[in-house]
Formats: sequence, structure tokens, C-alpha cells
Amino acid sequence: MKNKISLLFIYLSLISLLFAVLLGCLASFQYIYPNALTGILSFQMLRPLHVSMVIAWIFSSALAGIYYYLPKIVNRPMYSKKLTYFHLQVFVITGLLILYSYFTKSFGGREYWAFPPYLSIPILVSWLFLIVNFFMTLLNYVLFSLSENTGFMKTRIPVYIWMWSVGILFFFFTFIESYLWLIPYFRENIVRDIMVQWKSYGSLVGSWNLLVYGTALYVMDKISGKSISIGKMAYFLFFLGLTNLILGWSHHLYILPTAKWIRYVGYAISMSELLILARMIWLWKKTIKPPEKGKYYLPYLFLISADFWIICNLVLAIIMSVPALNIYTHGTHITVAHTMGSTIGINSMILLASIFYILYDSKIISEEDKGMQVSKKGFWIMNVSFFIFWINLIIIGVLKSYYSFKGLHHQQIMNLLSPYFIGFFITGICLFIGVLCVVFPILNKKYFNLFS
Repeated sequence: MKNKISLLFIYLSLISLLFAVLLGCLASFQYIYPNALTGILSFQMLRPLHVSMVIAWIFSSALAGIYYYLPKIVNRPMYSKKLTYFHLQVFVITGLLILYSYFTKSFGGREYWAFPPYLSIPILVSWLFLIVNFFMTLLNYVLFSLSENTGFMKTRIPVYIWMWSVGILFFFFTFIESYLWLIPYFRENIVRDIMVQWKSYGSLVGSWNLLVYGTALYVMDKISGKSISIGKMAYFLFFLGLTNLILGWSHHLYILPTAKWIRYVGYAISMSELLILARMIWLWKKTIKPPEKGKYYLPYLFLISADFWIICNLVLAIIMSVPALNIYTHGTHITVAHTMGSTIGINSMILLASIFYILYDSKIISEEDKGMQVSKKGFWIMNVSFFIFWINLIIIGVLKSYYSFKGLHHQQIMNLLSPYFIGFFITGICLFIGVLCVVFPILNKKYFNLFS
């Protein structure tokens, strides 16, 4: 049976993903021709547009999974169907208002939230809808289990429930924390301001990572038919994710006068979390038999791809976090490569695995559909082009650091890097084509009729 609210979130997420990649391509084009889109889509406008669409992609696809999986887990509907639709409506309307504010050049926020601060209020309201709906659904399930004496309290709760619960709650509080700069006490002291900004945004990323990793574990459970989400390693991953959410941001603070041990602790936690997740996916891969791969082949492929990108990003993160190197690489395209490796390589691959699993499970698509052959080709185009794109970013960052160390001024550096920016743009276009091939068969009405 179709879960329409989940499918609507999927539809919204895939549209956001396509526009996020397209806007990224337009932004990379401006590295080659800086004045090409002046007056239409300047880089100052493209960057927040791109970032906002990426965040919309991550949250809408994660929410699609939570709204689809939770009723199946507790074997009962969500606490309030109205709240799920209110959540979606406020999410969409607020998103449109944010886009309008960018096009009218009405900025006012920071980092991920470049829109005027007053637009954060409906975001908080919509998240409250989710909090009430999610936890009341769980509470009703617990009360029902206790009344029926089903032995609920004797079984270990799957770790993805804990991940979603903590991720949902912590996002709400850290989102509020990210607006502490509006208070003069924080805004008027640069060290305090930067500290709180990095702390809040680092914790925000930690919050949505828990949503994404919980989704990954649920899909892995269902594909394999095994309960890896109740094992010790799964709970250790949750512990690391929670600790990373609280402390992992600290390894970004090289520029602030903080104690070195704080940076090292944050760095160690972040790296350990990725390492454990990579290990879990690798061990899970060995449990899947060929027939099961065939049944959920695309979700399987995307999860294995995420594992590959975890290792790549882990190696890069270890190298770039060496203090002597970080002084030169921080803020260069190496940092961009690390961020995009996490966003596209890890989170997006997991979320695409979740989306395809939902569509397989809902009988909207199947392995026999011709469109799935296009999606499989898109998977390889997407990953190969992104790998070249990612390597190109690292080369740009290394060269920029080297030329800066040699004392060249900005314009000289940009001229020397122009061939790599062309490669940056071309591989970005190939990445967009790959993403388009992956999602187009889903967006096609033949496979995705929400209103039938």
C-alpha cells in the first residue's frame, strides 16, 4: 500500500536534488566566466540557493524514510495524519519563501541559513509537528505493547529508533542555538561568536547524520533479513554519533585560541564514527546472497557506494586535519571536497538507497522496469563523474595552497587554476547527467503516480 506523505516527500526531495546539482554546476561555471551570469544569478545568490536545495534534499528524503518506516516498525499509523500534511505544507511554503528571499536579494542569516531570520520560525513550527507526531506514535506503541503484555520491554530496541529520536530532538535545539548570534552578547565578541556558530552548525550536521545513518541501518536490516541494528557495533555507532553531535564540531576550531586536546577529541570522534559505519556496511555486504541483491539491487548498489565514499572521505579527513597542513588547506577546495564527499558520497548515496527501497517495497518500481536500467547506468555515471570531480577539487585545493605559500596574489592563482576549473565544470555537468538518469524514471508518471 502506498504511503502518500512519504511519496510526496520523496518527490520533493528528488526535485531538490536535481536543482541542487544544477545550481552547483552554474556556480562552477562562474569560476571560468565570473561575469557570465551577473545580474541574473550571481555567485552570491547561487551559493545560498545551492546550499538550501542540498539541505532540502537531505531533510525531505530523510523524512520520507521516517514517515514510511515508523508505521511499519510499530505496526500502526502515525499518531496524526493531519500533522504529517501540515509538516509537508509548512516545509514547502517556507522553502518557497526562502527561495523568493534569495531572488529578491533579501539575505540576513549565516552559513546554511542565509535567509532572513524570521523565516526560521515556520521551520521550528514544522519541526515541532514532527516531534509531536514521532514521539506520540512511539508512546502509543509502547503503551499498547504494555497493555497487551507483548514482551516489548524484554526486547532490545533497534538502534535506528534511538538515532532518529536523538537526531530529531537535537536538530530542534541546535537550530535554535544557531541563531544565538542575534543576541548582542554572542555577536559582539568574535571568539564567542565563531565558537557558538561552529558548535551549532557542527551539531546540526551531527543531527542529520543520525537521521541518515539510522535510515541506512533500517534499509540494511530489511535487505539482508537480519537484525544488525540491535548488535553491539550498531549501538557503538550510535554512541559515537551522539558524542560527535555534542563534541565533533571542535576539530573545526584551529583558528580559535582553544586547548589542543579539544580539537583532537573532536577529530578522533568524527573519524571513529565514519570508520565504524564503513565497517558495518562492509560486514553487512558479506551477508547478502545474490538473490537478495537482485531483489533490491539499486538500494544495495547505493549502500556499497556509500561505503566506498566513507573510506575516501575518511582518508582525506585524516590528511587535512593534520594541524600543519590544515593551516594551508582550511577554506580551500580541499575543504569543499571533504564537504561534498560527505554530502554526495555518503549521505546522498544512503538516502538514494532508502528512496529506491521504499519504491521497491511500495511496488511502484521493480527490477524488470526498463526505467531501472536507465537508473543503473545513471548510478555509474554519477559515481565515476563524482570521483573525478572530487579528485579535481583536491588538486585545486593543493595547488591553491602551494601558490598562496609562494606569495602569488589571488588573480594570479585563479588564472593558473583555470584549466582545473574547466574540468570542475565538465565533471559537474556529467554528475548532473548521472543524477538525472537515476531520478528521471522515478519522476516519470509511469512509475510515480502519487494520486492513483
